[in-house]
Amino acid sequence: MKNEVRRLRTERGWSQTELGNLLGVSRQTVNAIENERYDPSLPLAFAIARAFGCAIEAIFDDGAPQPGCDR
Repeated sequence: MKNEVRRLRTERGWSQTELGNLLGVSRQTVNAIENERYDPSLPLAFAIARAFGCAIEAIFDDGAPQPGCDR
């Protein structure tokens, strides 16, 4: 899954270790997410979004079309 984690992290001047500590995961997990080798769980994706102050959809893109929501 494509993501903006590396860009957002470096814009803030955070190391992978610092972001991992903030999220409660290892540096290796952050690296795997950044290199698109690991898709985070939904709770972790929400934590990443909160850490950066962004919507999940602004960080992660699965490449699928974005249909509207019916109410």
